[in-house]
Amino acid sequence: MAIGRPRGRGSAGGRGAEEGTPEESLEELARLVETAGLVVVGREVVRRARPDPATYLGAGKVEALAARAREGAFDVVVFDDPLTPMQQRNLERLLDVLVLDRTGVILDLFAQRARSREAKLQVELAQLEHLLPRVTGRGVELSRLAGGIGTRGPGETKLEVDRRRIRDRMAALRRALADVRAHRARLRGRRERSAVPVVALTGYTNAGKSTLHRALAGSDVLAEDRPFATLDAIARRVEPKAGEPYLLVDTVGFVRKLPPSLVAAFRSTLEEVAEADLILHVVDASHPRKEMQMAVVRRVLEEIGAAARPILTVYNKIDRRYPDGMPEVLPADLWDGVTVSAARGWNLDALEAAIQAALSGRREVVEALVPYDRAQWVAWAHREGWVLAEEARPDGIFLRVELEKGLAARLRSAVSPP
Repeated sequence: MAIGRPRGRGSAGGRGAEEGTPEESLEELARLVETAGLVVVGREVVRRARPDPATYLGAGKVEALAARAREGAFDVVVFDDPLTPMQQRNLERLLDVLVLDRTGVILDLFAQRARSREAKLQVELAQLEHLLPRVTGRGVELSRLAGGIGTRGPGETKLEVDRRRIRDRMAALRRALADVRAHRARLRGRRERSAVPVVALTGYTNAGKSTLHRALAGSDVLAEDRPFATLDAIARRVEPKAGEPYLLVDTVGFVRKLPPSLVAAFRSTLEEVAEADLILHVVDASHPRKEMQMAVVRRVLEEIGAAARPILTVYNKIDRRYPDGMPEVLPADLWDGVTVSAARGWNLDALEAAIQAALSGRREVVEALVPYDRAQWVAWAHREGWVLAEEARPDGIFLRVELEKGLAARLRSAVSPP
């Protein structure tokens, strides 16, 4: 779904935000619109007791917008709140321009950024779920008849064919995504058996997750200063200088009013967060509304069943707040996490230490006496953990080794205690 030509002009409007002021929500919407390729030429907050059920805005405001549209002031109108299919159809008919809501813009951004097969499947499914109730009257190739007595005919048949094709395609996409989900489950099972911990990056869009992924894992993940730079769950193994190796996973960022259809469609990707051993909640420390952004992320984590996982808050982009360097004493709003600059490499050692400390709860120190006829377990212990002590004794090899708890149980069951 395209929301406009690269040279197009957009007008943003809305009735409010989930948190903060309507103006702040419009500012974020304007950034999303510009990222999608439009140019914002104006914005307006419309205050009403309740939205008009037919046109959202009311007759007077619609007529004022229509007059400006006839003058060529804009050719796209974007609303910050969701529009019903009827409101969207009525507005497009009355204004004679393309009408979108925040959901439509986000869906288009996701479609632009999807690279992997999985991401493309997820985005297409969300787009079709958004499109299905809007099929009637959405284009010259579709009938404008609503159906009913006296209106049935070829046009109605064409609409039903269109809807059936969309439903069939949605069913095919769900089957394909079920296969992807099963594949991801198999991969997670292999990781669990190998006992490599998974650390997942999550956070509000444009908080710097991908930049942090590059800094910690040396990856080639796309990192740009704009929303939704990456959609795919990209995993890289991190081998720290001191400590346990782990798998670092970068996932899609969140935004307020994130369409529920996208959360549902990206379920298999977001499961990487829900199943992680540790979640790094990356926050833009320089953003004036970071508390609101953090609340949005926490709400989405609750929706996907990840709120109970261990979470480490990482305040990123500290260089934008303190360009001359890390302050000796941090302000109180940054005390509950680790403060870094992924772009400039500030304080990454402290972050690595915090990650290792958080992962250490998964591990325990085991003492075991390995009989000489089971000496393969000595090599296994060196491969799977950290051997803290090793001593040859008359009846076997004494080991003191730090292991993930599940592996520690395997070692105990295989050999005798000292």
